[in-house]
Amino acid sequence: MSIQVPIGIDDFRRLRELGLEYIDKSHLIQELLDRPGTEVVLLPRPRRFGKTLNLSMLRCFFEGHAEDLSPLFRDLHIWQAGERYRGHFQRYPVIHLTFRRRVAG
Repeated sequence: MSIQVPIGIDDFRRLRELGLEYIDKSHLIQELLDRPGTEVVLLPRPRRFGKTLNLSMLRCFFEGHAEDLSPLFRDLHIWQAGERYRGHFQRYPVIHLTFRRRVAG
């Protein structure tokens, strides 16, 4: 069995739907929810270290959708962490900005 490593894919939903290899970083959601009173969070990371993918994951988890995206999270840490965290799933409006330049192709 070969591992299908995603190269250049920074969209959490696309990566999960394609069934590509993903290192579970959903504990980040739990860490954010466990910080009461935090209004701003800085997530500094070096280049090519998964910032856009992590933000995409946060967006998929928190942003309200008519479509149920829970299959994307069912086998990840945040889903196993309990109802306290799942209660925040797809409940909030999300503003998503990126300064990443897309290359046409």
